[in-house]
Amino acid sequence: MPTPPTAPKRPFQIARHGDVREDPYYWLMDREDETVLAHLRAENEFLNQSIGDLKPLEDELFEEIKSRIEETDISVPVRKGPWWYFERTREGLNYPLSCRVPAIGDDLTPPEIDPLTTLAGEQVILDENEEAGDSDYFAVGVLAVSPNDDWVAVGTDFDGDELFHVTVRPLAAQAGVDDQLDDVYYGFAWATDSRHFFYTRTDDAKRPFQLWRHELGADPSTDALIFQEDDAQFNLSVGRSRDDAVIVVQLGSSMTTEMHYLAADDPTSELTMLEARRHGIEYGVEHFVDERGVAWWLKVTNEGATDFRLLVREVDGGEWREVIPERRGARLDGVDAFKSFFAISERHDGGAAVRLVTTLGGSDPFGDSLLERSWMVEGPASPSTVSLSANPNFDTSQLRVSITSLVTPRLVADVVIATGETIVRKQQIVLGGFDATAYVTGRLWVTASDGVRIPVSVVGRKDLIAVGADGQLRAVEASPFLLYGYGSYEISIDPSFSSLRLSLLERGVIFAIAHIRGGGEMGRSWYETGKLAQKPTTFSDFVAVARELIRSGWTTSELLAIRGGSAGGLLMGAVMNLAPELFRCVVADVPFVDALTTMLDATLPLTVGEWEEWGNPDASATAYRTMKSYSPYDNVVATNSNGTARVYPHVFASGGLNDPRVGFWEPTKWVLKLRDANAENVAYLKTEMGAGHGGPSGRYDAWRDEAQVLAWTLNEITDL
Repeated sequence: MPTPPTAPKRPFQIARHGDVREDPYYWLMDREDETVLAHLRAENEFLNQSIGDLKPLEDELFEEIKSRIEETDISVPVRKGPWWYFERTREGLNYPLSCRVPAIGDDLTPPEIDPLTTLAGEQVILDENEEAGDSDYFAVGVLAVSPNDDWVAVGTDFDGDELFHVTVRPLAAQAGVDDQLDDVYYGFAWATDSRHFFYTRTDDAKRPFQLWRHELGADPSTDALIFQEDDAQFNLSVGRSRDDAVIVVQLGSSMTTEMHYLAADDPTSELTMLEARRHGIEYGVEHFVDERGVAWWLKVTNEGATDFRLLVREVDGGEWREVIPERRGARLDGVDAFKSFFAISERHDGGAAVRLVTTLGGSDPFGDSLLERSWMVEGPASPSTVSLSANPNFDTSQLRVSITSLVTPRLVADVVIATGETIVRKQQIVLGGFDATAYVTGRLWVTASDGVRIPVSVVGRKDLIAVGADGQLRAVEASPFLLYGYGSYEISIDPSFSSLRLSLLERGVIFAIAHIRGGGEMGRSWYETGKLAQKPTTFSDFVAVARELIRSGWTTSELLAIRGGSAGGLLMGAVMNLAPELFRCVVADVPFVDALTTMLDATLPLTVGEWEEWGNPDASATAYRTMKSYSPYDNVVATNSNGTARVYPHVFASGGLNDPRVGFWEPTKWVLKLRDANAENVAYLKTEMGAGHGGPSGRYDAWRDEAQVLAWTLNEITDL
């Protein structure tokens, strides 16, 4: 067995609130230090040597993954103005090609396109493979066609730091421009004149805080700074309303929102504030013009409503009026306005759902019974996930939706508003004879330590899961099991299909998602009881789910693997410290495991803006103590409470050298500390030396990485 790499310990103290912590690996955060880079390379080599005997299984899994995917394929075309837009993928190429083809008439039926042939008039807007060349990493963060369809703005990233180089390219055979902008962040909006556009830039902490305006053909050094947000807890974003009438600028922290806007056809005008920020009040707006030409604001807000409500008023003024009241437990996520209907995104029975309702004629397009007139877009299985897909047109008679479940390959469908008919345009192709009836999916409910019931979505082969007459699921026998969790930022991990996951399911592994508090699955209160001072609830929920799965015979501690990434990686580290005996192995993708030290450093990306999620341990001794109680790196110990040596579950951690969200040093330090605590602890680290938070950018590289993780996991929990 190869010897794990070590790193020098350099004394370093971090003192706050009368408490002093020793961190001998603090120095590892210097990405310019060749000693650091050499250590990361040594860790990668150690991993490859240690699991080299799994290479045949990894290769087998990689070929399985490829064999299930239609490598040469197209997306469902989306109509925007006189064009149908779609993506092509081609066998052997890592990245998609963005294309368009002229539309004929007003037909909303997407054209039939052969993945192997090119249509007459088809135009390649962007071939990402040509852009990427032989770069190790490539991503597109801006791809925006101008309103007159003649220009496309393209923002590219070659190292994973999520700062983009933007160029503007001709699409109508006109003379090009040499406009080039550097260090542009996500968020982009064209003005109606197709001559001006708006973009954002970040500060030193990678916080988007500035809104800029550029004019085609002008020197970027003369661009106008339109707005600067100086409160470090607020992020700035920009977009264009679906009806193309306004440019909307959102300033938001984790708890508070402020919106500004200007007319899209008057790009040099001043921004107008819609409503000033008030601490704890969140709102999002949609611009809507009714059949009389009267403009309205639709506002989804938590003011006076834990799970949000919908208010409306005319843009020209008047009082806000409630048209969708709060429904506790049914979180109102958003409302999308179209000319003749509204699409309401909400949480329904713990899942993502879409509700539709048509507008009314006359002076009140909403009426007094909006919810009563609405209907739900149904999913094929329970639990399932229904969400909006690409819907760029304000004046349309159909809504594009995406529908999936743990056993339902993702399908794209158009809902005909007048009839309620759902027309399936395409379903994800799973090659190799996938049979959904060979699997069982459903939901378990686990009682947490405080009596709250935690939903768990589960899927497995039907010979491993029995369905009772009452619809309840039970395990036929204890099986290898992979339990996934996240539980932060009010993000919901909704059930969805993965062809990559089939390699586990076919080999007898049961997969489940623990919808723990801190996420948003069951409404806003679900999130609020898993953040700040109540953050430990997230971890105890996950442990409760794991204990119940073992108690009720679904699995055993020797067969149970767990996985989470980013804030879900924090979850992994925390539950390992709470109950190491429950888990055989842990996959921690870009894990946020040095949480306390990161939240004490206001110069790091995201830290200040995250204080409303985790607390500010620099200013508050209480927040400091809470975070110290669960921060994974700070709670790695060598002995159990009874004095015996602590042996942790086996760990496979990953990081990205250019990750702007979770520093690469966090998993690096954590793995070293686990090994220091006990020589029997098995911990591996894989660092992508040219990538960021999302890992490898090319699809084949990503599949290869996943095959390696799956091979390691299967080796840990099965006899394969």
